[in-house]
Parts: sequence; structure tokens; C-alpha cells
Amino acid sequence: MVGIIVVLILIILVGIIVIKGIRIVPQQTVAIVERVGKFHKTLNAGINIIIPIIDSIRSRHDLRIQQEKVPSQSVITKDNVAIGVELATFYSVVDPKLATYGIANYVQGIHNIVASALRSTIGKMELDEILSNRDRIQAELRQALDNASENWGVRIDRVEILQLEIPIDIQTSMEKQMRAEREKRASILQAEGEKQATVLRAEAQQSAVVLAAEAEKRRQILDAEAKQKSQELEAMGRAEAIRLVANAERSRIEALNEAGLTSQVLTYKSFESLSEMAKGSASTIFLPTDVVSTLGSIGAVSKMFKSTE
Repeated sequence: MVGIIVVLILIILVGIIVIKGIRIVPQQTVAIVERVGKFHKTLNAGINIIIPIIDSIRSRHDLRIQQEKVPSQSVITKDNVAIGVELATFYSVVDPKLATYGIANYVQGIHNIVASALRSTIGKMELDEILSNRDRIQAELRQALDNASENWGVRIDRVEILQLEIPIDIQTSMEKQMRAEREKRASILQAEGEKQATVLRAEAQQSAVVLAAEAEKRRQILDAEAKQKSQELEAMGRAEAIRLVANAERSRIEALNEAGLTSQVLTYKSFESLSEMAKGSASTIFLPTDVVSTLGSIGAVSKMFKSTE
């Protein structure tokens, strides 16, 4: 029985040792193992074997990005305004060994470095710059934290300013200044609008005058063109009338020539017609020049008229 008990005790002790020697590390987590008080190795995610009693796990580190809210810090700006700044840092462990042995508490170290860098950065800036240049402050804080945490095995990924606490009297003054600035901008915009409206009205009037002048000029041009066209048509009409008369006269002469009438016959016919016309009551008679020459003289014509009385 004693032997059986001893064997059972040994089996239990071996089981306990085996169980103690198996370590399961979750994903994105590492464990620092010390052997007899000295750094031995780093356990990664998964199943790991250590020697119980001789090896021990000193610490575990989460490799994911961690968020740490820094307590509100009271700082004084360059223009002597005391403001409260509340920050949040985002960091991750990149070297578990340095994070374990490089600094006793890297979270507290981050807080202290943030407070120091914040006072140094904001102390060089006025309140208006701080309110309008948060990105600059965050970049300078991150640079200061990176330089300080380089030997801690920690990387600062981002620094965010969560809140700025400004004294009430300063807020009131800023609101008044903002209101005055808005009223000033409104007045400027109104004046610019009135100026623009005046300019547009003047341009519209000028355009109207120009259009009226162009319309009058166009009317005069059209009147002149119409008058010129009328004169051209009238001249063409006269020319056409002359041409028609000339054509008619040419046709009459051609008809007489075709009828075989000589100049002597025409003279005789003219004389007869003249005698017949003289018998009438007309006091004025138009004679062709060739008839007059045939009669010989004006005297012959007058005798003819006396004989008819």
C-alpha cells in the first residue's frame, strides 16, 4: 500500500509540474519569462512550455493599440491665460522586453512626458493660436513622446486633444469679440453688396444707352439703304421707259421703211396734214424741221395761214 501511495503522489506531482509548465498565451499578447530572476525569453501567442519553479512569468503585454486618457493639465499660455487641457494618447508595445525592463511603469511615464511637453508647447503659443492650431500641438506632443519613449519599447501612435477649458471671463470676451467681428463682416458684406448693385445698375444704364444708340444708327442705315434702293428703282424705271420709247420709235421707223415710204412722200404727207390741221381752231402747230425746210421759209407758212382765214 505504501508503494502505491508513493506512486500516486509522484504521478500527481508530475501532473502538477506538467500543468504548471504549460502556458497558453492569447493572440496579440506576449509574456516575459524569467529564469531564476533573469530574463529568459518571450512567450508568443499559442501553447508554450516552461520549467516550473525555475521559470516564472514576470509580466504580460497586450500588443494591440491602447488608449490612455491623460488627466486634465493646467497650463499657462504665452499671453498669460490659464487653460485646462485634457488629452488622450494612443500607443502600442513594440518591444516587450524594453517595456518590462526599460521603465517601471510606461503608462505613468507617458502621463509625465505629456504634461511636460504640453507646458513647453503651449507656453510658446497665444490663446488664439492654440484654438486654431490643435494639429500643431498634437504633432509636437507626439514628437516629444516618441523621443522619450524610444527606450521604453513603446510607440506613440497618436495624441488627441479632447477638451480645452477656458476661463469664463475669457470666453465672454471671446464671444463679444466674435460677435463684433461677425457684425463687422456683415456690414462689409452689405456695403459690398450695395456697391455691386450700384455698379450693376450703372452698367445696365450704360448698356441701355449703347443699345439705343446702336438701334438709332441701324435705323438710319436702313433708311438710307431704303432711300438708295428707291432711287435706284426709280432710275431703273426711267431707263426702262426711255428704252421702251426708243424701241417703239425704232419699231415705227422700221415699219415705215418696210411700207416703202420715202422722205419725199413723208414730206408731202406732212404738208397735207399741216393744211388739214391749219383749218382747225388750233393756234399753235408744231412742224418737223424737214417740212419747214421744204416749205422754203417761214413766210410760206404764214401765207398758208392767211389763205385759210
